[in-house]
Amino acid sequence: MFITLSLLLVAVCLIPAAAKLAGHPKMRHAADHFGIAWHRYRLIGVAELAAVAGVLVGLVWRPAGLLAAAGMTLLLIGALITHRRAHDNVREALPALLALVVSGTYLAVAL
Repeated sequence: MFITLSLLLVAVCLIPAAAKLAGHPKMRHAADHFGIAWHRYRLIGVAELAAVAGVLVGLVWRPAGLLAAAGMTLLLIGALITHRRAHDNVREALPALLALVVSGTYLAVAL
């Protein structure tokens, strides 16, 4: 269960990180929508990539995974606040919400 959840969290972090770091047009549009400068928005991708590394290290040293998931949880809470401020509906915020559920579940299982 823990390994499956770890890999799911890796996927939830890696997919948007790769899109942000590659400069995908959808991510550029999101940055504009939220009023965040593109170079700053890409830093979110760096944080997501760091979470991937932490969760993978957490497979052999659990404290690293816990720290990565905790950081990702904080990042996702910020994402939901940003969606709310942009007056996005639930459908637009759903990926962040689902990622938050995965991150929180990881934390609950890892503890």
